[in-house]
Amino acid sequence: MDPSATTTFTGTSSSVTLNINGEKHTLPVDHRTTLLDALRERLDLTGTKKGCDQGQCGACTVLLDGRRAVACLQLAVAAEGREITTIEGMADGDRLHPVQQAFLDLDGYQCGYCTPGQICSAVAVIEEHAAGWPSAATEDVRPEAGTPELTAEEIRERMSGNLCRCGAYVSIVDAVARAAGTCAEHPESGKSPAEPGNPEHTEKTETVA
Repeated sequence: MDPSATTTFTGTSSSVTLNINGEKHTLPVDHRTTLLDALRERLDLTGTKKGCDQGQCGACTVLLDGRRAVACLQLAVAAEGREITTIEGMADGDRLHPVQQAFLDLDGYQCGYCTPGQICSAVAVIEEHAAGWPSAATEDVRPEAGTPELTAEEIRERMSGNLCRCGAYVSIVDAVARAAGTCAEHPESGKSPAEPGNPEHTEKTETVA
């Protein structure tokens, strides 16, 4: 939790301010409330899905300060002071994020329930790879080896925390690969408007009773 954030404690609940998709939401929450439940039940941001509720399926994946996290294992009070990006914050108006567009073009989904988490995870995967982070599938992890090629094997390993019960994995891998190429050619397109790194990033404030 950000030590500079102002939090009001009243027994087992607190009033917290969550910065979600560039908009600040102030709301009272029970200390046991997960970020997932705060998003879905309190803020009507239902794009983030509840699957296993145990951190194993990846359906509730969101980005915290640009890094992926499963919202069902993250307490809402612990997310105060951090930049939270959900699937609702990925597009720039009517212009889809390159990952969203690739999933749409290549049918990287079937029922669509896991898709928001898949997309959020894929956005982080592309950024992690661009930063030179190795994975368990990377053959040479020495720093001097440089950034590994984003092969299908690398994508499968890096996306392995997101399950698809429909089995759309082949198309998901293809979509991530295409989006990675788009982001490499046009780096500005790989930033969602909700992320602080985007020059068009703005903040709004809302109080929820």
